[in-house]
Amino acid sequence: MERAFWQQRWADNQIGFHQAQVNPYLQKYWPKLGLAPGSRVLVPLCGKSLDLAWLAGQGYQVVGVELSRRAVEDFFGEHGLEAEVQQRGAFEVWRSGDVQLWCGDFFALRAEDVGDCAGLYDRAAVIALPVPMRAAYMQALSALLPASCRGLVVTLDYDQSLLPGPPFSVGDEELRQGFAGWQVDELEVVQVIGESPKFLQAGASSLLERVYRVSR
Repeated sequence: MERAFWQQRWADNQIGFHQAQVNPYLQKYWPKLGLAPGSRVLVPLCGKSLDLAWLAGQGYQVVGVELSRRAVEDFFGEHGLEAEVQQRGAFEVWRSGDVQLWCGDFFALRAEDVGDCAGLYDRAAVIALPVPMRAAYMQALSALLPASCRGLVVTLDYDQSLLPGPPFSVGDEELRQGFAGWQVDELEVVQVIGESPKFLQAGASSLLERVYRVSR
């Protein structure tokens, strides 16, 4: 996906990927990771997710990365927060309390930016990217994050030939290959085809949400 694609989606408010509530898998499984309070948590391709505020409310230092300035502005505006804005390398960093949103291209991140993030949360990042980009994305996570990092990854798994994406299908084998060198534990698989008219109309008979714990 080109930068212009996502910028246009936000400009046109075509953000069906945005959830109007905190993700239930995050609430169910995050506390079981055992991350120390105050740990930094990386949330790639975060949009204006309510999950950011939830993580901050649990006592974590949240580092979201988002390409769209509109999404960043909306997050702080919708939470009634005033942000301090500073330039850091290729990023415009917006900060308020325990939330930092780095506005810019994820692939411009350096290890010195996020190398101390003990946590990772990916609900809609890996599934937002086509095959070559998501392979590069998962490789980047391995290169950027510390050896002690652990987190949650949520994917969708369906017949990719029926729909072009995004969101893209990421199967179990692909995710495990992408996180080579990590321990990957599947925590839950949920059939959600009944909640997804777009996929039903396309002829899909299955749409699985897969929840993983990743650690190393």
